Amino acid sequence: MDSTTSLPPFHLAFPVHSIAAAREFYGDLLGCPEGRSAEDWVDFNFYGHQIVAHYAPEEVGHRATSAVDGHGVPVRHFGVVLSMAQWEESAKKLADAGVKFVIEPYIRFKGEVGEQATMFFLDPSGNALELKAFANMESLFAK
Repeated sequence: MDSTTSLPPFHLAFPVHSIAAAREFYGDLLGCPEGRSAEDWVDFNFYGHQIVAHYAPEEVGHRATSAVDGHGVPVRHFGVVLSMAQWEESAKKLADAGVKFVIEPYIRFKGEVGEQATMFFLDPSGNALELKAFANMESLFAK
């Protein structure tokens, strides 16, 4: 797909230990507008993508890491690729809110193909999220 093609929204369902905590984290902190909901689930607009928090406390949290650029990256994670300005704004907002980073915001693969800004953090249920950005979006899939 070339960069002028509009991508369809992605859908992701994930477990949480508390719908109220999910609303506070995804809605209030991350600023994701809420969509439909029921007692045991809630939709959020995550940068134009539909994510759905389902109450399933027995399924929460990440369990394994993988070594990437000298860091233990949570294997099970999701996130979004932002503009560099959005990434910087998000890093500041999360740090100011006292979010504990699994991997502090930094530039990964500096000077290499695929150089990117990245950060990892957990939601209140222990689900890992990654926010990343590329100075050059053309390097998103570069080898």
